[in-house]
Amino acid sequence: MFGMTIRRFLGISLLAVVAGCNQTDKPADMGVTSDPSGAQTAAQQQTQTAVVQGSCPQVYLRDGTAVLRRYAKGAKDDPQKLLYQVTLADTTRRCVLNESQLVMTVMVQGRVVTGPAGSGGTVNVPIRVAASDGSTTLYSELVQYPVNTEAGQFIFTKGEVAIPGGSGGFTKVYVGFDEGPYNTK
Repeated sequence: MFGMTIRRFLGISLLAVVAGCNQTDKPADMGVTSDPSGAQTAAQQQTQTAVVQGSCPQVYLRDGTAVLRRYAKGAKDDPQKLLYQVTLADTTRRCVLNESQLVMTVMVQGRVVTGPAGSGGTVNVPIRVAASDGSTTLYSELVQYPVNTEAGQFIFTKGEVAIPGGSGGFTKVYVGFDEGPYNTK
């Protein structure tokens, strides 16, 4: 009798815990909103659908372009005349699909180190974001990105990387330093 009471109590307790885990107090968590502009937001969500990360093209650091070294005027490859070194490391991305294109936000973590000949301050580093499908270039843009040499680390973010919808499954996005020519997009 006593054992049966304990089992009932444990059973009821377990149901209460499970029910509590499935409960939400926020209407927004269920997609319900009291905001009158919620209808517009729902319409926008129907035209722009988040893409499963596996369907979002991978971001790669192009070989030979993940490190940028700047030396004092007239010096090259002399470690004592190094002003600063910037390195790109980890990458990530987020994709949204609309009627005609896949729009990406590309992010890259970077690190900057001041050399023996360097001083603190902000420097502009040339970072190119490019997307290709085989030998076809789908997107390419060069950004002069300001980096504070005293900060040590930075996050480069490039939004609105638009790739035509229906691009092949071999689409790759590349990020790296591009030292020229700068008259290309």
